[in-house]
Amino acid sequence: MSLAFEKSGSGDDVVVLLHGLFGSGRNLATLGKQLAGTHRVYALDLPNHGDSPHEAALDIPSMADRVADTLISLNVSDCKLLGHSLGGKVAMSLALRYPKLVNRLVVVDIAPVTYPPHHSEILTALQSLNLSAVESRSQADKLLSELVEDLPTRQFLLQSLRKQRQSFCWKFNLDELAQSYDHLRAGISLGDSPPFNKLVLLIGGEHSKYIRPENEPAMRELFPQFTYREIAGAGHWPHAEKPQSFNAIVEKFFAVA
Repeated sequence: MSLAFEKSGSGDDVVVLLHGLFGSGRNLATLGKQLAGTHRVYALDLPNHGDSPHEAALDIPSMADRVADTLISLNVSDCKLLGHSLGGKVAMSLALRYPKLVNRLVVVDIAPVTYPPHHSEILTALQSLNLSAVESRSQADKLLSELVEDLPTRQFLLQSLRKQRQSFCWKFNLDELAQSYDHLRAGISLGDSPPFNKLVLLIGGEHSKYIRPENEPAMRELFPQFTYREIAGAGHWPHAEKPQSFNAIVEKFFAVA
């Protein structure tokens, strides 16, 4: 089952971008545009997100399998892979399960560990929002503001609100994401796979709580060659908060011979 994607650039040097929970490939458009000058870039919508197929609740390895199937269908046999947050976990799993597909990996503000249920309140808020009564995006924002106070978070979520005929709906498959949430926040393990012994860059935001010093052993076990870069002044979305610094770091890492 192929995933939806947006393609830019050309050539044999391929970059694949994977977004975070509730997002879509367009969240990484600024980076994709910059890399498209020297790479063929595919920004994928993860399963149950964006324009990709909706299906039964998936775990991280299953999502990685869907990405691998899509890349194979596109005749991509070797790529530079970047994933943010949930996309970072999927990217880690993909590199471990299909190491021949990935020659270099960037993981953005996520570790291969099990996280507390940070998104439970958002999931509850989204499920309680009666979209059949919503007549405009501004009304949706007003109703959601009673449940989600943080404006940037609401603005991010509302990017996935679309109108079909006379009513609004979410692009992401809300019910299945809620059903699979415990799987999506779970850690990554080697299983039967060996460690990924190619170059890996872990990028964190200075003010984010997702990357902790105690996460290093788990990361080192899976990715012995990983290095860490922290972006000053950024939180969990360094690609959106500090795009120039973020893009420069990624571009340099992908350019290393």
